[in-house]
Amino acid sequence: MSLLCNTGDWFTLGQGNAFRKIELYTMEWPGNINLEHMRVYAAPYGGPIAVVKDPKLFVKLDGGASTRPIIRIFNCVGKLLSSINWDCGNLVTLGWSDAEELIGVQDDGTIFLHDMFGNFVHKFSVGKDVTDVADARIFTSASGTGVAVMTSGFKIYILNNIKDPKSRPLSELLNLTSSLTCWEMVCKDRTTSCLLASGNEITLVRHGDNAFTNTTPAMRHDYQSISLLAVSFDHEHVALLTNTGCLWMGSWDLKRKYCEFATGRQEQANQLVWCIDGSTGPDGQAVIVCYAHLLLVVGASGESSVYTYDTPVALIPEMDCVRVLTNYCHELVQRVPPSTSKIFGINISEPASFLFEAHRKFRDRSHQSDEYLCLIQHRLPAAVADCVQAAGHEFDPSTQKCLIQAAYFGKSFLTGYDCADYITMCRTLKVLNVLRDRNVGIPITIQQFNHLQPVVILDRLVFRKYYGLAIHIAKYLKLQETRILEHWAFQKITHDKNDDEVARKIAAKFSSAGLREPMSYANVADKAQQIGKTKLAITLLEMETKKKLQVPLLLKLGACEKALIAATQSGDIDLIYMAILEMKNTTALAKFHMTIRRYPLAQNLYKKYCQLNSLSTLKDIHSQEDDFLSQAELALREALQLGNLDASIPDISGNYRKAGKPVEADLADETKKLIRHQKLLQDKYQKDFFGLALHAMVRKLLQLGDQRYAEKLKSEFRMSDRRFWWLRVQTYADNYQWEELEKLGRAKKSAIGYEPFVEVCLAKQNVTEAKKYLPRCGEETKLKWYLRAGCYADAATIAFMQKDIDSLLKIHDHCNDSALMAKVENMIGQLSSKK
Repeated sequence: MSLLCNTGDWFTLGQGNAFRKIELYTMEWPGNINLEHMRVYAAPYGGPIAVVKDPKLFVKLDGGASTRPIIRIFNCVGKLLSSINWDCGNLVTLGWSDAEELIGVQDDGTIFLHDMFGNFVHKFSVGKDVTDVADARIFTSASGTGVAVMTSGFKIYILNNIKDPKSRPLSELLNLTSSLTCWEMVCKDRTTSCLLASGNEITLVRHGDNAFTNTTPAMRHDYQSISLLAVSFDHEHVALLTNTGCLWMGSWDLKRKYCEFATGRQEQANQLVWCIDGSTGPDGQAVIVCYAHLLLVVGASGESSVYTYDTPVALIPEMDCVRVLTNYCHELVQRVPPSTSKIFGINISEPASFLFEAHRKFRDRSHQSDEYLCLIQHRLPAAVADCVQAAGHEFDPSTQKCLIQAAYFGKSFLTGYDCADYITMCRTLKVLNVLRDRNVGIPITIQQFNHLQPVVILDRLVFRKYYGLAIHIAKYLKLQETRILEHWAFQKITHDKNDDEVARKIAAKFSSAGLREPMSYANVADKAQQIGKTKLAITLLEMETKKKLQVPLLLKLGACEKALIAATQSGDIDLIYMAILEMKNTTALAKFHMTIRRYPLAQNLYKKYCQLNSLSTLKDIHSQEDDFLSQAELALREALQLGNLDASIPDISGNYRKAGKPVEADLADETKKLIRHQKLLQDKYQKDFFGLALHAMVRKLLQLGDQRYAEKLKSEFRMSDRRFWWLRVQTYADNYQWEELEKLGRAKKSAIGYEPFVEVCLAKQNVTEAKKYLPRCGEETKLKWYLRAGCYADAATIAFMQKDIDSLLKIHDHCNDSALMAKVENMIGQLSSKK
């Protein structure tokens, strides 16, 4: 089937390899721009274009014009973005980084970076030894954007990444001479190599190579030198043009030859670039040779096509095409995508072509639409997919619409069709058409769009200050708008003078953004601080909701009290301590104490900090606040730690009384008396009494036999009789003083009963002594103690009297005396019969 639509600008280079030329824009160059006198340095992916006067040409200057170069930066439509009056050294070359920063290389080895609006970003030197740069190349490496320079002594130095500029010589063994005609950089497998053409030989050199191999490309036509070298965008292919006009195409390592083509032209070509389609195979690739007013496109099969122009031409290689720049227009040359060929190709019988025709007939209300659909009934999913893909490769919106409508028409006949690819393509096309609009001027292909990813595209719109468009695209693609709003705020801060108005606008924009999470003001405030707008930074930080971001920046800005307020509101202990310590280090001590008193949580945490690190400071705080209770507690704690309790007791007691704590004050007084007794006993017995509690002191005196002093302490400190009796009973038992224990039991009625007497005797396994006190135990506990003492006969009698059958059964189980067992059985029988 033949569809002539959209094929007028196609040309074929070999079987099945169709290429096309698409006009992107008519240019809006200023009147003084003529590419015939200019050098053009364009960034890939539809990036900005730098134009500077060619220093090798003699151009008549207008009166008063400067001889220093002026770098003009345009977008892809020819609209002027900025100008740079180059007043430094002599420019060797220009280029663009992967972040769309203009790279300028000077002959003294200095490299300058500017943004697309002419603002200086950074500069650095290739090396101390590099001061006479004769030529340079800017290339894409595995690490980022690289720069290679060649000195007038033919030494080559390479920087693989301008963000981390570490230069290294290519090879000390490399010995180049003036016969070098051209050179290019190749980056493969994370290794940067250099192709050097000298005479009819090419040398491939890598860093660290100890030996080089010179290769002479085999050609049918004689030649003396290689005039131009070209490496493809993906660094897979190499092309070279000889002085006799012969073109050689092959692999990057020169081991494989694709084709050889005699151009038949003797004049010097201006440019030699590859036109690739993103695939690694050589069959679909082509090389474009640019002469003064002519383009020669040569395919890998050896076929060619020629385009002539009335004006000079500049070529811009891309990852899947080549852009052509003239004084009047901006065009694109690319291989026709396979999906497009399946629809619009000549004599094509592909399902996608029939589907497109079926939809066209359907719109014309023709019955032939059904006939075309019947031809592709089982291949309809593939046809729909091809129409969707072909729409993505088109630049004309009306053609895109036709292809999308054809896909929509086809998918309506499919059951269970997954619409994800269709929906994604519709969204992508809408974004691409906006980017390609001449008011924006970023003519990227869908392959470039998918390679860069939407996040990078948004960043590039932001760098161009298309904030509104970037936000709309982010919302449309359901991406975060945070970075866009932050960059917009950065620009407001940098360029607007009224800080109050800037803060109001930023707050209004951030609050109306409708984000799932509130915008953070921290980065914007940090930017304001960097450019010296401290007041604005503090105002912005007061609107920050994330305290962990807010507090450190407020401290950095010197707003310590505001930071302390924010920290205490957060309740985060770490943040509060951060604010407290920073304020303490940067504020006068008196002012610090007066300030922190207004915030109870912060003051309490500061007291805790002082308690661990500076007790003297804590004392001063308590003294200033007349906090007598805290003074007493601190003095008590300190006295205990230092072992100087005796000397501190009066102050401790006095502070407790001032604080209205009479109980604690009395305890402090009693502690003083206790310490006095401890000193006397220490001197009297030469034993350690310090630090003992009253209970332990009395027990120790009883163990020493000083009952009189023990009773004195009991009386003086109002120890209860029960506790004193317990101490005496335990002490006599521990010392096996059974006679003294018996005297104590007979002396007068026990304050604690006689069960403790039995208990201590049994604890020492002295049953005989325990039996002396068993009869005196209380009736309710007597049976228990008889059982524990093993006096089963007496226990049985008591149990019988108490009519306790359970205890009798227990006695029966434990005793071994048969007579007693019979007696117990008789008792159990008597009690059971009475029931």
